[in-house]
Amino acid sequence: MKEELETPKLSEEEEELKRLLVPDVATLPLNPPSAVQSNFVTYFAPDFLKPGHDQYVHRHANGLCVIGLASTHVAFKDEGGITSVDFNVGKSDRSGVKVTGKRKKNAQHFESNTALCKVSTSDASYIVRCCVKGSLLEVNERLIKQPELLKSSADREGYVAIIMPRPADWLKAKASLLTSEEYKKLRVDCTTQDSSIS
Repeated sequence: MKEELETPKLSEEEEELKRLLVPDVATLPLNPPSAVQSNFVTYFAPDFLKPGHDQYVHRHANGLCVIGLASTHVAFKDEGGITSVDFNVGKSDRSGVKVTGKRKKNAQHFESNTALCKVSTSDASYIVRCCVKGSLLEVNERLIKQPELLKSSADREGYVAIIMPRPADWLKAKASLLTSEEYKKLRVDCTTQDSSIS
């Protein structure tokens, strides 16, 4: 006769370990988290210096901050979409910055309100700001030829710049930024107020 295989009884401690180490398939997300979700903490600067000028700041554990336009930025509401990105703002062309070495020689030091670039639509133009005081390490030159990346791939290839703030400057900036949850709640509240007014 066939011997039936019995699963061995697990002790209470082994049962607890199994529950901690082996995830329940029903609770797993349908898609794995993106690299941005895994490696960065996202903050938002809503209405930065002007209404509707929402920007994001992805903060990496190493201190780098990736700056870009939030999906609710007023530039995305224009009919024709974004037509151009110009890094020639202020006294110098930001795209000409080449940073080298461990100490980031030649990095420009910016305040949080310093202009990074000008984003143009068919109707208007908008200034994108640093949001964080720090050293400009890189601007995304791909946006000059492919401005549509700002909308189609904002979290990945559509970033505007990479900034390296000092720890003390980051703590000051962080106090003025919103977490993802706070930002979503703010924007949901704004849209419900707008719809009740109309």
